[in-house]
Amino acid sequence: MRAVVQRVLNASVTIDQRISGQIGKGLLILLGIEETDTAADIDWLSSKLVNLRIFSDQNNLMNESIMDQQGDILLISQFTLFAATQKGNRPSFMRAAKPEKAIPIYDQMIRQLTEKLGKPIMTGIFGADMKISLINDGPVTIIIDTKNKE
Repeated sequence: MRAVVQRVLNASVTIDQRISGQIGKGLLILLGIEETDTAADIDWLSSKLVNLRIFSDQNNLMNESIMDQQGDILLISQFTLFAATQKGNRPSFMRAAKPEKAIPIYDQMIRQLTEKLGKPIMTGIFGADMKISLINDGPVTIIIDTKNKE
């Protein structure tokens, strides 16, 4: 599982010209799911995301988490995070999980982030054509891959 985490002042997702989710201060998380992902990856990544200290404290040091800031999360599924670009100019997405595997994992990630954050998170719609708007704060962008836990 791979996540691109952006600290944002605000973010929204629009589907069919209608905003389906929006947040103020918080995290925009683009989530890629691959065939080998398991429940252990969901547990590890969801804990990492809510505890990641990338928000400024009173001394302007990145020392606080989304929990400390009482911020929001916008989670967007994005299979293109597993693009293989080694050969040719057309990316291959063979490592990305097929919908029948990815959707239950995505749904479980939504449940776990909601539980750990203590409030509902915003989401896009799996597989939809989505338009994402954001104001990246910092900019701060972190890439986390569950295959690189050690």
